Amino acid sequence: MKIAIDMDSGLLTGDGSTIVAAANPAERATAELSRVHMSFDGRMEILQDINFVLREGEFLSIVGPSGCGKSTILRLISNLLAPTRGDVKTFGPDGSAAHVGFMFQRDALLPWADVNTNIAVGLECAGVPKEKHAARIAELLTLLGLSEFGGYYPRALSGGMRQRVALGRLLAYDPDVMLMDEPFGALDAQTKILLGYELMRIWTTHRKSVVFVTHDIEEAIGLSDRIIVMSARPGRIKSEYHVNLPRPRDLRGVRKMPEFHQLSEKIWNDIVDRV
Repeated sequence: MKIAIDMDSGLLTGDGSTIVAAANPAERATAELSRVHMSFDGRMEILQDINFVLREGEFLSIVGPSGCGKSTILRLISNLLAPTRGDVKTFGPDGSAAHVGFMFQRDALLPWADVNTNIAVGLECAGVPKEKHAARIAELLTLLGLSEFGGYYPRALSGGMRQRVALGRLLAYDPDVMLMDEPFGALDAQTKILLGYELMRIWTTHRKSVVFVTHDIEEAIGLSDRIIVMSARPGRIKSEYHVNLPRPRDLRGVRKMPEFHQLSEKIWNDIVDRV
């Protein structure tokens, strides 16, 4: 399967009860990294012996110090990069390679296109017939709380609203695996939490497999089923934690739980120990 990225749309294209339980080993794998090493120019080693499996419907976060290769892992899963050594595989429902979608810290919206047209990019990449675009766009705008803004251009939207549009475009593409590279990193704390609620609500509905890269330990705990902690470069998996907090989660209320603070302290100590 060939995968390409549109740097304007931020999309990868290729041939191709409300309680939510965490993914478990019995569920189908959607991505697998085995003994992955990555170096650039044969000199700078970025990743060393990375091994993990992403399960269907799992929300997996990757945290670690700057430069440890978190974003590189996303690019390997998306097939934008090939590992120096090791294997990276993705698995769609039919056994072929998975369709993968990417969401960046920068929203990468088309500035000359309104919200409707930006979301339609995802539908076009997914091969959805044009006669079905209007209904699907309206559905996504309702889901994202943007029903009144379909005709607005990116310059008229706040940072949080722009990221909602970027998320809508990703959902329009309907990938098997959603890769999110610090999508809320540039937002203020209040907007980040509000978009976290939106993301959790949408994930609960659609149960996509997600790999979420962030520097924010508390954000990772609030959102995730499982967290991988990376060492400093060359990045290795230092530790792995299952987040056994109940779902659905109140992203603010959960921060008052002792289990939340204990896990946050463990992850912080792991990161500091390796920097």
